[in-house]
Amino acid sequence: MGLNDSSPGAMRNGRGLSDQWAESVVVRPRTTERHITVHKRLVLGFALSIITLIIVTAVAVALSVRFDDCGGRDRGGGRGETGSRGSGGSGRLNGSRGERMGDRGDEEVVQPWKNSRLPGSVRPRHYDLRLAVYMDNFTFSGEVSIELECVNATRFIVLHADRLEVDRVSMAAESGAGGRPANRPGGGVMRIHRHFPFPANQMYVVVLHRELKPGRLYRLNVSFDAAIEDELLGFFRSSYTLQREKRYLAVTQFSPIHARKAFPCFDEPVYKATFSLSLRHDPQYTSLSNMPVDSSWPDEDGWVTNRFARTPRMSTYYLAWAVCNFTYRETQTSSGVAIRLYARPDAVSSGAGDYALHITKRLLGFYEEYFKVQYSLPKLDLLAVPKHPYAAMENWGLSVFVEQKILLDADVSSSSYQMELTMVVVHEICHQWFGDLVTPVWWEDVWLKEGFAHFFEYVGTDFLFPKWNMEKQRFLTDVLHEVMLLDGLGSSHPISQEVEQATDIDRVFDWIAYKKGAALIRMLANVMGQPLFQKGLNDYLLSHMYSNAARDDLWSKLTQAMRSEGRDIDIGEMMDRWTLQMGYPVVTISKNQSEQLPTHYITVTQEHFLYGEESETRSVIPERSPALCLQWQVPLTVAVGNVSAVCLESLIWINNRTESHRIGQMDDSTWLLGNINQTGYFRVNYDLQNWKLLIQQLHNSPQIISVGNRAGLIDDAFNLARAGYLPQGVPLQLIGYLPEETSFLPWHAASRALYQLDKLLDRTDDYRLFSDYVLKQVASRYHQMGWPTNGPGTEGNILQASYQTEELQRELIMLACSFGNKQCHRQAVAYISDWISSNKNRIPPNIRDIVYCTGVSLMDEDVWEFIWMKFHSTSAVSEKKILLEALTCSDNTFLLNRLLNLSLTSDLVPEQDVIDVIIHVGRNPQGRNLAWKYFRDKWDILNARYGEALFMNSKLIGGVTEFLNTERELNELKEFIQSSGVGAGPALPRALEIVEGNVRWHRLHRRHFYQWLRKPPSSTYG
Repeated sequence: MGLNDSSPGAMRNGRGLSDQWAESVVVRPRTTERHITVHKRLVLGFALSIITLIIVTAVAVALSVRFDDCGGRDRGGGRGETGSRGSGGSGRLNGSRGERMGDRGDEEVVQPWKNSRLPGSVRPRHYDLRLAVYMDNFTFSGEVSIELECVNATRFIVLHADRLEVDRVSMAAESGAGGRPANRPGGGVMRIHRHFPFPANQMYVVVLHRELKPGRLYRLNVSFDAAIEDELLGFFRSSYTLQREKRYLAVTQFSPIHARKAFPCFDEPVYKATFSLSLRHDPQYTSLSNMPVDSSWPDEDGWVTNRFARTPRMSTYYLAWAVCNFTYRETQTSSGVAIRLYARPDAVSSGAGDYALHITKRLLGFYEEYFKVQYSLPKLDLLAVPKHPYAAMENWGLSVFVEQKILLDADVSSSSYQMELTMVVVHEICHQWFGDLVTPVWWEDVWLKEGFAHFFEYVGTDFLFPKWNMEKQRFLTDVLHEVMLLDGLGSSHPISQEVEQATDIDRVFDWIAYKKGAALIRMLANVMGQPLFQKGLNDYLLSHMYSNAARDDLWSKLTQAMRSEGRDIDIGEMMDRWTLQMGYPVVTISKNQSEQLPTHYITVTQEHFLYGEESETRSVIPERSPALCLQWQVPLTVAVGNVSAVCLESLIWINNRTESHRIGQMDDSTWLLGNINQTGYFRVNYDLQNWKLLIQQLHNSPQIISVGNRAGLIDDAFNLARAGYLPQGVPLQLIGYLPEETSFLPWHAASRALYQLDKLLDRTDDYRLFSDYVLKQVASRYHQMGWPTNGPGTEGNILQASYQTEELQRELIMLACSFGNKQCHRQAVAYISDWISSNKNRIPPNIRDIVYCTGVSLMDEDVWEFIWMKFHSTSAVSEKKILLEALTCSDNTFLLNRLLNLSLTSDLVPEQDVIDVIIHVGRNPQGRNLAWKYFRDKWDILNARYGEALFMNSKLIGGVTEFLNTERELNELKEFIQSSGVGAGPALPRALEIVEGNVRWHRLHRRHFYQWLRKPPSSTYG
């Protein structure tokens, strides 16, 4: 330290060394004048020699360091270290060699930018961001002033920046909370040694000459330029056509890690701060952001600047803005919150946004009442954009939706389309509390916001439309059954998973986080009971509002709520088994066969459910908690029933692999039923005798068993058989009761299971055995329900009380047409022929997608061209979607290939719909090989376009590969993974496991499956 303290002066001008040498001289004993003179000359000569040597050495070293710096700068790929950057350049040039050596030494030891996470030495308190947006050449320039608080002494400020051209950087010390520069020479300006980008971690580094002091405030100023991208992330552009004129807009998408593409920032969720934003742009455009416009003024050049009000504390990825020339409609809640829907002028004038505006107003009131926490902002804008990487994004106060998820044309939209749109809006509004107000600390707990929002899709929709009964019914097929398919794979993962690298963040945004999260929250809500569940959520939100939370914070508040009512259940202990372990159990219930115990005892076992044949060998949790076996605390509800009644259910906690429990009195004619109403996240299996009794019950009097459990029995039976837990005939015999089924939900569960089998079998020689069996189950109910009429005012109204009846009718028509019912085919062809001849579309909106697809598959090329023409001419976004999907139904491989090529190489197909085109062609038996080959041939293009967007690649890979089921296709997939699988995350390993499972099912079970179908209907399952 002493050497470093004294060296700088010596090396720069020699004064330090001369003084030091002189001090050593004056302590010598006195001598004569002559001796002193000679001595001084010797000393001066020696000193000059030393100084000369030092100067020469310093110059040589300085040149080598300079050369090194240049090399480092070139490798860094940016302009970050050039001397033209204000104090950054001058600071380095004015520094001494000693400072540089010390700085370099520190950097080589510390180098916090080499870590994937920000160091945490400083925290942002406030961003003042000023942007000028140039829509003529799709660029923008900006200046950001960040108020920082020093947490730990440091000379390094490390923040995020990606694809930004940083121009100038400056730094100043501030005094206290008032934010005024320190009163000292230089106005508090701090010398910057250097600043540079570190692209490997998308970071930007500012190295100071001296350390920041803990507890002090500082201000970092950065000016920069960037492009308005065309790739749907960061600050990107989009376009639409209005009266044959192409118009452009620009909008942000920052989640999860793309705010850094628009301005330098601390782009991790825990670094919450307030934001003040100014947008300068051409006056023909409107600008929007999270907050209302606080002030606006014209500039001398005719442009306008909008200054938005300061936001509450929030994470960077919830900041948002848009520059567009949209119009809007608005409403207001009773508490004064202004709600506006912005969209294309023609969409707004047609009323396409009115439905979303109406339900948003109701939903804000619902959530405020449910959570007992007020909405935090003075306004909420809904922005409908032509293209977006996701269905929607919940930016606080400015939620952005892709048009087809928020615009509704009541005359042509089906009830299923309206339902989907409703749930997207419900989901995003929930995020204003779970996500915006209380944000997960880190991405490993992203399910804390996405799971809650997905669960409340069903709760909130039930508030809007109670007769839909979404949470008790549709949740089962669309969430629970769907995610169990994924979570039953060996390639699944815990819902909470460690995230280290930025590249790992994408993989946590999957259906495990969304749907499993929702299913676990639903199970927990049922265990706790509604009042205590709401009480715990209210406490959680109030305790962590404007801040961050982790799963343990939630468990703590829910446990407190339980204990306030005298129920001593440790929610954390229970739920950690479900969130930190992958998968779920299959719980097997059987009547006790032991002579020591009477017949009112049951034996319950649990084991990890897996589709693969290697399931018996998988008994240890992944490396996260190696000491913990795969066991769960299972809240099992069990009921006992017979031909005429079901006894009240009992709640049993299963903590061990095998347990015995006392239950109601049973005899040989009583059956057991587990997981009542499917509130638990697990499958239930029984001994074969109990399955036989349940099947008899369904055939004789199905209504004795609840509609939710009828759907659950169907789903469990098909999946247990597929995984080898049950004979193949059990689910087939079970659905033999369907001609007596009058409710939509069991039919929907059966339809989903049969669809999976259909894609496994549709290229086999005996396929007709399967399709004929399905048609036999469908025929009577299909003919009884008939087809919908299209009288005036009877269609397109989602508020009809007959929603469940409409959905059942639609399900039966889809099954009948898909599996080859001749009358269904004739009706579809007649509808299409009438449309072509009259140019009037009289097809009921609720079944248009089925009719379009059936017509395209059965009729000639002219029909395909007609649908293609209608796809381009219609302006209704819901109609565009189903017309495009219908084009993929053709049996003509030439037309399918043409569609694939047009979708990727032209702008005729919207960019976000290209993936759906490829997937739907792959679902067509005639197009499966075509889509699979096209996917492999175009992988580099597809991966470059969609690889950085959450879900996109995963959706594409899964959709194209999920129905490959031959040895040849499996080998092709392995070759593809080996040659091109880098960068696709977990999607390719999952795809490989699914295809291996498909091939295995053919090898192990197909023969038994077809054998059962060849037997007389009275046969047992064998």
